[in-house]
This record gives sequence, C-alpha cells and structure tokens, in this order.
Amino acid sequence: MAFSWQAVLACRKYLIIILVPLVFLPLPLALPNKEALCGYVIIVMAIFWCTEALPLAVTALLPVLLFPLMNIMDSTTVCQEYLKDTNMLFLGGLVMAIAIETWNLHKRVALRVLLITGVRPALLLMGFMVVTAFLSMWISNTATTAMMVPIAQAVMEQLHKSEAESGTTGQVSEHTNKAFELQEKSPDSSKEPEEKGNSHVVVIEEEKKRKEELEKKHLKLSKGMSLCICYSSSIGGIATLTGTTPNLVLQGQVNDIFPNSGGIINFASWFSFAFPTMLVLLILAWIWLQILYLGFNFKKNFGCGVSPAAKAKEKQAYEIIKEESKKLGKMSFAEIEVLILFILLVVLWFTREPGFIPGWATVLFNKDNTSYVTDATVALFISILLFILPSGFSNKDREQEQTGGRAKFRAPPPLLDWKVVQEKMPWNIVFLLGGGFALAKGSEESGLSAWLGTKLTPLQSIPHPAIVFLLCLLIATFTECTSNVATTTLFLPILASMAEAICLNPLYVMLPCTLSASLAFMLPVATPPNAIVFSYGQLRVIDMAKAGFVLNILGVLTITLAINTWASSLFQLHTFPSWANRTGTCL
Repeated sequence: MAFSWQAVLACRKYLIIILVPLVFLPLPLALPNKEALCGYVIIVMAIFWCTEALPLAVTALLPVLLFPLMNIMDSTTVCQEYLKDTNMLFLGGLVMAIAIETWNLHKRVALRVLLITGVRPALLLMGFMVVTAFLSMWISNTATTAMMVPIAQAVMEQLHKSEAESGTTGQVSEHTNKAFELQEKSPDSSKEPEEKGNSHVVVIEEEKKRKEELEKKHLKLSKGMSLCICYSSSIGGIATLTGTTPNLVLQGQVNDIFPNSGGIINFASWFSFAFPTMLVLLILAWIWLQILYLGFNFKKNFGCGVSPAAKAKEKQAYEIIKEESKKLGKMSFAEIEVLILFILLVVLWFTREPGFIPGWATVLFNKDNTSYVTDATVALFISILLFILPSGFSNKDREQEQTGGRAKFRAPPPLLDWKVVQEKMPWNIVFLLGGGFALAKGSEESGLSAWLGTKLTPLQSIPHPAIVFLLCLLIATFTECTSNVATTTLFLPILASMAEAICLNPLYVMLPCTLSASLAFMLPVATPPNAIVFSYGQLRVIDMAKAGFVLNILGVLTITLAINTWASSLFQLHTFPSWANRTGTCL
C-alpha cells in the first residue's frame, strides 16, 4: 500500500497531464460551442500552471495547438500574440539589467548605500531593504536577492563574531575581579578551594547561558535580515513597469482587450501610481520586521546610548562593508557608460508621454493622433547601444600581441555580447507572456469574455472598495501557490469582463489585482527570492508564514488605500471610460 502511494506521488505529473484533460472533456462535448471550448482550454492550462505538471512555458504554448484545432482562432492570429510590444519591452528592460549585472554596477550601488545607512540594527535593516527594493525596480528580483543575501550574511557574521569576542573579554575581566574579591575577603583559607570551585561552576554556567542568548539573538537578527531582503525585492519590483512580469502582463492585456485605451498604462503613469504604493508598503514592512525581530526597544534598535563595546562591534561590521566596497576599486569606463545609458533610459521613459505636458514622442513622432513610439522602442534603442558602444579606450584595455615583430591591435569588446545575454535571459517568460495574450484574445474571439461578463452582473450591488479588497485577498492567496505571471494571466481577462459588465472602470480592479500578485510573502515556494533566502537554512516555514501573513494583510490594505486615493485621481477611476464601453450598454 505504501509503495503504491509512493508510486502515485512519483508519477503525479504524468497522471495530471493525462487525467485533467479527460476529466474536463465532457464540458466541450456537452456544449460544443466556442465559449465552452475556450473555457476547456483555460481550465486545463490553469491546472497545469498551478501544479506545474508541465513547465510553465510549455503550458503557455498550448493555445497555438488547441485554438486552431477547436476553430477558435487560426494559427497565424494565435502566433502573432506571442511577440507583441510588451514582450519587446520585457526583452529591452532585461538586456539593460544584464548589462548592470555584468559590470557589477548593482553591487557598487548596494555597498555605497549601506555605507551611508550604517550598521545599527534598525538602520541596517532599512539600508538592506532600500537597496534591495531600488535594485529590484530595474533588475530581476532573483538576481537582486542572490547578490544581497551573501553581503548580509557577511555583515551578520562579523556582528556576531565581534559581539562574541567583546562578551568573552568582559566575562574574563569580571571573573578575575570576582576571584580577587574572594581572595581578599576570605577569612578562612580552608574554605578558599571550595569557594573557588563554586565560583568556577557559576562562571561556566553564566558563560554557557550567555552564549545561548547570543546565538538566539544572532539567529533572530539573521532571520529578520533574510526576510527583509526577499520581501523588499518583491515589493520593489512593483514600482516600475519592467520591475516584475505581472506589471507587463497588465499592460499587454489592457492594450489587447481595450485597443482604444490610448496606451493608458505606460512607464510614467505606472510609476506615478505604483512608486508611492511601494514606498508605503516598504515602510510598513520595515516597521513590522523591526517589531518582530528587533523588539519594541526602538532606542536600542537605532543605536541611541550604546556602550563603547557595542560601538566597536558596529565599527568592525562597518569595516566589512567598506572592505567589500574597496575591492571594487574605482568606477571603470564601462561602468560609467552603463550608468549613463541607464539614466538616459529612465529619463526617456518618463518624458515620452508624461501626461501633464506633451512628451518628446508626441512632439516628434506621433502623426494623426497615432502613437508610433512606445516604451519598448526606447528600451530596444538603449539595448542596441549596449551592443555597439565599446567597453573602454585606455591602453590597459588594449591587448597587443607580438606577431612577426609587429604589434597587433585589438579593439575593445562592446559593453555586452550576445553570448552573455543568451545565458542570462529568461526566455521562458517571453512564451509565458505570449500564452497569456493568446488566452485573452481567444476569450474575446470565442465570446467567453462576454458570457462571463453577463454572469458577473450581480456584483454591481456590492460596494466597489469591498470588491477590490476581496479580489486582492483572493489574488494574494492564489499567488502563494502558483506563479505570479500565471495568476495575473488567468485573472485579468476575467476581471476586465466583470468590470465591463457592472460598468466599473476596468483599471479599478485590474491595477490592484496586478499588485496583489506580487504579495508572495508566506511560503518559500511562492517566489524565487523566498526560495533563495530559505536555502541558507536559518529560516523555518513557520517563520516565513508568520511574518508573511501580516505583511500580506498590510499589502492588501495598502493597495486598497492606493486605488481609492491617488490612483483614483491619476487614472480617473471614478468614471467609466469610453474606451472600455465596447458593448455600448454603459452610459
């Protein structure tokens, strides 16, 4: 019996791949219309995505096979969904991130900020959170976490070592004083050996107790530091359009489902909404982790009135960061180039269509009210420059070889070469994005979206903020056990149909649910940053679940606040826009 269960568990992926399509097969057989056929494909893909029976990217390719076979869409139309403007923006943003990683610019920024914040417990926590959140806005959350955790571990080890050494020195000094006092006060020399023996036992017990307390304190602070890195990498990613993939899924879905929206979701508009939300959530996360792992003694946490020994300990930990910074040396020519290109990219993104004034794209490239230049155009322009510009001009970068008595000059390599990009680029996400766009298009073409919309009209009687809060909770729970990209891909088309059916601005539900997909804080498997910090062995699942549960609630409340305050005025969410009124039923 035990063996049979073990066999079932071992082969569960094969069983899911075979059984799931068969179990739901009665749906298209009983209702042989396009809506039911499209619903069948979505259900099968949703279960495959949740269980990861097939790799996520392979599941995302199923519409290319199934939609033409079921006469939902022809193969050419389906395939066009797999490489759209949003995919190119994703590729361009990642090429820039790879360049930053290749030239270690992210590490230089991280260490510089940590030198500014210092190593006092609360400020050290804040320093790591600010750096991680900032870096994950521009490079992948996984790469940011993988870089920051070893730095945090080195600092924590030094703090622990310094504290242990200072404590041992103090204990030895105290023991010497006590022995001297005993020797001086003892009137009876015959009792001296017994008292010395008792004193020695007491000292050993105290030493053991002190070491246990020290280890406990170190472990607690290490847990807090590990969690602050993985949480802030997920939080930081929501601030920019390219920071995490669900944001790009939203942009692609809005452009796909509502083609007349006029590119309402762009880099500048997203940043204006998501960056303040990210800041509020980051501050709340910092306060919560501080309470959970450093306690309520804020005076001590900020290093106010600390002893000289504690200051010496902090100085030694600070030296570790300083030494790591020194190892990087001065900024190279290539680093300066990458930094300039990065700043140029951000400036061009912000000024393309800022909203309150005409952007450079509107003035120079738009004709007949048609937007020819998008954020993807800017991203690819900078990406191509990275393959053109040389990485140096100085003599040190020029290799000369003596061949036949003549010096052979070699041109410096460009800032990036394709081999590096090919190795580091997560190509599976490109297919995953495409699969989501294909599903959204299939839902629209088959009429499934319209059918869902009519079934969701009873929700009109529920207050809109309550709808948002409940949906955010649902998405935040769902994203704990499945990919955040898959979550947004599945839910956003349904939410768009629901909003259209109850005459609610689609962005009012789509924006908060996209942010909620990044609230994967409770489980190690929820997101790669969580898995990375968990692999270091200091955290238990219960530690992450306890901290993550409260942070999930705080995240949902923050997003609900954001969507009903600054986002509402930014996107005019209190009105139903004409571009969303495709059926003409909402006046």
